[in-house]
Amino acid sequence: MKLTLFATVTALSATRVAGHATFQDLWIDGVDKGATCARLPLSNSPVTDVSLKDIACNAGTKPVSAKCSVAAGSSVTVEIHQQPGDRTCSAEAIGGAHYGPVQVYMSSVSDSSTADGASASWFKIFADTWAKNPSGASGDDDSWGTKDINTCCGRMDVAIPSDLAAGDYLLRAEALALHTAAQSGGAQFYMTCFQLTVTGGGTAKPAGVSLPGAYKASDPGILINIHAAVSDYVAPGPAVYSGGSIKAAGSPCIGCASTCTA
Repeated sequence: MKLTLFATVTALSATRVAGHATFQDLWIDGVDKGATCARLPLSNSPVTDVSLKDIACNAGTKPVSAKCSVAAGSSVTVEIHQQPGDRTCSAEAIGGAHYGPVQVYMSSVSDSSTADGASASWFKIFADTWAKNPSGASGDDDSWGTKDINTCCGRMDVAIPSDLAAGDYLLRAEALALHTAAQSGGAQFYMTCFQLTVTGGGTAKPAGVSLPGAYKASDPGILINIHAAVSDYVAPGPAVYSGGSIKAAGSPCIGCASTCTA
């Protein structure tokens, strides 16, 4: 009986972890950089306390030596999967009905290979959040950023604003899963920071917000029951920077997200 119970608990635990995910790879203008400049999380478990420093670049992550060079105005593609090193399309990139928005931030730093994400000033450059399904009965039936990233084999194309000043930046990719967000602390954040050097561009240094600080557990985009009908949804954090981009939830994969293969 004890062995049966242990096996059952172990199986259930594995199922939950299998639904979790990690942003682990980066493409630049269709060129696969893998995890070269990624501060990879220690596990695929989510961050659930928005007051912790972990909300910036995930739990226990450390800077790496490499930086990825990207020209202002070009495109990067962030890639997320459930298990480390798994880039196949046979399984959902983020599983277990983990529906919610996908957002990407940047922060100008003096050296992206040493900068502390929890002390950085973050501006949002991309969002793919939510769209109502007129035929749906609940938020589960609506279009969400995480559904889009699953459709695109874990990949999401993000434009680097063309007016950014040259220099080092951290890029923070975030998926927010809302399947248990009806209770405070139930929302699940999956994020990874990538170390970039932006070339070319203009002179813009957008104002930003602090992480932790910009998110509150009671924010309507964080504390929400998506298993009931959702009439409106506003993702947490600031508005997308004027030089950034918004992808309509439910719209087709574009660019590298639709054509690149690892």
